[in-house]
Amino acid sequence: MRLTQPRLTDDSVLRQRLVLVTGPSGAGRSTAINTLEDAGYEAIDNLPISLLPRLLENGVSDRPLALGIDARNRDFSTKGLLELLDNYSLSGDQAIEVLYLDCSTEVLLRRFSETRRRHPLAPSETPEIGIQREQDLLVPIRACADILIDTSDMSPHELRAEVEQWYAAEKSQKLAVSVHSFSYKQGMPRGIDMVFDCRFLQNPYWQEDLRALNGLDKAVADYVAQDKRYDDFFSKVCDFSEMLLPAYIEEGKAHFSIGFGCTGGQHRSVAVAENVSNVLAKAGWQVSTRHREIERRTRTSSGTKLGKTA
Repeated sequence: MRLTQPRLTDDSVLRQRLVLVTGPSGAGRSTAINTLEDAGYEAIDNLPISLLPRLLENGVSDRPLALGIDARNRDFSTKGLLELLDNYSLSGDQAIEVLYLDCSTEVLLRRFSETRRRHPLAPSETPEIGIQREQDLLVPIRACADILIDTSDMSPHELRAEVEQWYAAEKSQKLAVSVHSFSYKQGMPRGIDMVFDCRFLQNPYWQEDLRALNGLDKAVADYVAQDKRYDDFFSKVCDFSEMLLPAYIEEGKAHFSIGFGCTGGQHRSVAVAENVSNVLAKAGWQVSTRHREIERRTRTSSGTKLGKTA
């Protein structure tokens, strides 16, 4: 559930909510666009990126915008879209965010087989080649998504309900909170609002029986929590977050991201991020959790994604 009305900034300039909807072909972008349109958004699908500045140059509309971005568009480029996100995140009258619809390779293959459609990025080749090509192209955009929904196990009805939960105007005013874990070696994720460094906690990596595990495993989480500084750190982070989140709703933010980093992004940051996510979810916040390095390893080894929405 999220705040969907445009907001007034301190200088009384109205900001328009702009949602870019993207993801691999077959993941459900059309369903999401239609859902947003039914929720009161002005929806435009398959808009060339080069036309977006012209669309926005006439100023702010009284309706939020939902734009479908398709990798098959003739002027689509990952670099161009990332530059656009940077430009409009730093300035402008639009509060821009990315809704990324993900799906496992296996399910995408099944969907293309069921519909007997050719993949748009491999019209004369197998759908599997096109799926892999598109997934590789979208990796940087997926990494900077504000909301990521895995549609692998969702029916169109379930996807519609999930999108409505995040974006429908009639829902209660709540902030969408995303909690990320990451490795400092790989750099901080894009767009993180608040970051906590977990490298001071004892490192499970140096325990031979824990090294191959990650922070989602109980043994690792218990080991991290045994650090004498953990309880104080964890309680202060939770108290600090729960103090700030209502203030950001009042300020008009629709989305707030919290990052936890450690050396490898596998043990300490994952364990802390999971525990903070659970506390915030139990407190009634709509929370999505992302473990970037684990997702990357899992995607490399099996083409699947690890993540959850609480």
